[in-house]
Amino acid sequence: MRVRFQLRHLTRGVRIASFNINGIKARLPRLLEWLEETRPAVACLQEIKSQDENFPADEFEKIGYQAIWHGQKSFNGVAILADGQEPTEIRRELPGDADDDHARYLEAEVKGVRIACIYLPNGNPQPGPKFDYKLRWMERLRQHMATIAQEEVPAIVLGDYNVIPEDKDVWSTAAMATDALMQPAARDAYRRLLNDGWTDAIDVLNPRGGVWTYWDYQAGAWQRDHGFRIDHALLSPELADRLVAAGVDKAYRGREKASDHAPVWVELRDG
Repeated sequence: MRVRFQLRHLTRGVRIASFNINGIKARLPRLLEWLEETRPAVACLQEIKSQDENFPADEFEKIGYQAIWHGQKSFNGVAILADGQEPTEIRRELPGDADDDHARYLEAEVKGVRIACIYLPNGNPQPGPKFDYKLRWMERLRQHMATIAQEEVPAIVLGDYNVIPEDKDVWSTAAMATDALMQPAARDAYRRLLNDGWTDAIDVLNPRGGVWTYWDYQAGAWQRDHGFRIDHALLSPELADRLVAAGVDKAYRGREKASDHAPVWVELRDG
């Protein structure tokens, strides 16, 4: 099953996708299946949980994808894959904190589009230092996105934001009320990104909500469809004008040994 939202019927252009894979070694067969079956032009990965030297670049090359990656042992880690070409790396860290050694940000250019792949901090438990780090990271992200916006280039910032933007984006507000993903401060920080002129592609094409990108492994969340939306794709004004469709490849969450996230994607008219 593919959850798809479309503005109008147009010939398929450039598809850019994001997938929190939750461990690239454990999920590699599922990841390769998804890439071959859906064939996005660009795929951004989060939580690869792999050191740089162990990243399976050769497996992706076998099916036509070239990659850049920013790894870290046992947790975090991001990567950008491009079909038929190597992404041109721009930067591999989020500016603003020289002491932050988490592998959570990777920026590149592919097919004339600036692509930032992010894995935003979870922030639990809150309140506490992890939530404070999350809010600082979000402010740093906002500042850097403002820098990208000043360049007036077609840009997309996508990945696991670890923020449930609104009540319509969660199966139960009561169940998540104390979670860092849904705290007012995190929501406000996300809203400021939109107020700066970035477009939430999935939300703009599905204003009523009810679209999930994550289902916990516990308590039968997948079987009961108890999920929420935390994987987002934010488009700059230059790219929002080219938005054709956006969706969630929900069925991949139901496969054997799947990630707890489903891939999200946007489809863009050729520039």
